[in-house]
Amino acid sequence: MALLDQVQKDMAAAMKARDEARLSALRMIKTALMKEKVDSMKELDEAAELKVLNSLVKQRRDAAEMYRQGGRPELAEKEEAELKLIEGYMPAAATEEEMAAAVEAALSEAGAASGRQMGQVIALARAKLAGRRIDGKRLSELVKTRLG
Repeated sequence: MALLDQVQKDMAAAMKARDEARLSALRMIKTALMKEKVDSMKELDEAAELKVLNSLVKQRRDAAEMYRQGGRPELAEKEEAELKLIEGYMPAAATEEEMAAAVEAALSEAGAASGRQMGQVIALARAKLAGRRIDGKRLSELVKTRLG
């Protein structure tokens, strides 16, 4: 079942259950997916859907962090609840060990020895972790520490 169809079905269930917080988050997901579909002028494939969900996850993480720094924990908790809901529609996250193994494989494949080749190594590591949810910031840190 396409992600958009699943979100629509879950929205109907949230309406019936009168779960306003869940319904609001689902509407936000649907809006982002529909915007991407209209902007690209074609049906969304799995990679495009994942890209949209990744951007929503990043937005929620950043907003929660800002709210915590601003002394608004109730708003941070709302953002984190939305984050968990969005992650429920995404594939499993890559573990720390899988990310480290992908970085090692990418380093040997690229023959990287300096920080100049960091972008190339990250791209190769992302390719090796295709189909998994990746924390780009953590992946970048792993590559940085390995390249010194």
